[in-house]
Amino acid sequence: MADAGGKTLKAIRELKDAGFFRETELATIEEVARSFAVSISPEMLALIDIEGASGPIATQFVPSPLELLFAPEELADPIGDKAHSPVPGIVHRYPDRVLFKPANVCAVYCRFCFRRETVANSAESLDDAAIERALNYIESTPSIWEVVVSGGDPLILSARRLKVIMRCLEDIKHIGVVRFHTRIPVVRPELIDLGLIDALKIDKAVYLILHTNHVRELTEEARRACAKLINSGFPMLSQTVLLKGVNADAQTLTSLFRALVEMRIKPYYLHHGDLAKGTKHFRTSIEQGQELMRTLRGTVSGLCQPLYVLDIPGGHGKVPIGPNYLSRSPEGSFEVCDVRGSMHTYCDSVAPTI
Repeated sequence: MADAGGKTLKAIRELKDAGFFRETELATIEEVARSFAVSISPEMLALIDIEGASGPIATQFVPSPLELLFAPEELADPIGDKAHSPVPGIVHRYPDRVLFKPANVCAVYCRFCFRRETVANSAESLDDAAIERALNYIESTPSIWEVVVSGGDPLILSARRLKVIMRCLEDIKHIGVVRFHTRIPVVRPELIDLGLIDALKIDKAVYLILHTNHVRELTEEARRACAKLINSGFPMLSQTVLLKGVNADAQTLTSLFRALVEMRIKPYYLHHGDLAKGTKHFRTSIEQGQELMRTLRGTVSGLCQPLYVLDIPGGHGKVPIGPNYLSRSPEGSFEVCDVRGSMHTYCDSVAPTI
């Protein structure tokens, strides 16, 4: 594979020249790129150069002809963002929190992204006036306690713009928590500098949720970037998407979750793959996901256990879908399955109501 020379690759011809596919595949890949944005950062290109075009990093970021195969159940807006968007840039699905999307671009574009039809779309981008309207909505809605800053990737914004947004959120009295969802510490770790850290610091609780799917993404540079954030006082959690061909086995997930915990990052969510168009080749069955979680429960520290969740299509929110260990017997007691598969009777003894 050709050396990309430390350059972010976005043009399909550049990807072809870097050795990702043959000339005969170029027209098909160009068709994919007309529908879904393409960008691979130098850090991810370097990993792909080491592992090859069929490895777990390339699988996540290099466009594939399989993306042109749409299953009937797949949707342009699989988690129902638009139905819950009172103003551009805001998704208000839950009473006490909103999703705020000040950025519509990413440093890399994941081939399985549930917002793949809207990211990098200029029509979805927010100018300063639209950002102000979104912030005004947050300020005028007292039920909002938490703001989840997502996108796109919000940490791709300049420190100057982030600082303006954060100071506005700091001044809203009913906001208790600001949460960032980002891939930047992994895919562009050099952007985690003192200027960005200073921009994020406000007199509110600020959490960072790192999206990472494979332990190979956690390079020394990525680990240093995360340590900078944690040492600056920002708690970090992680979210991972369960992906066929990337991490859909217990050993790979164990390696990832253990590495994260060692970095002081708590695994938070393991997402079942969303029904985004052209992503069927990434999805496992829910039964496979449940069996993986059952295996992890029996072999890995509780610190390494994320919540396996499904975002219900249509905007109905996330629900846990992990394995169930409890059932009620005909006698009224409970049957409890332990991590080795053995069943035990448990009597739910409670004090009588007075």
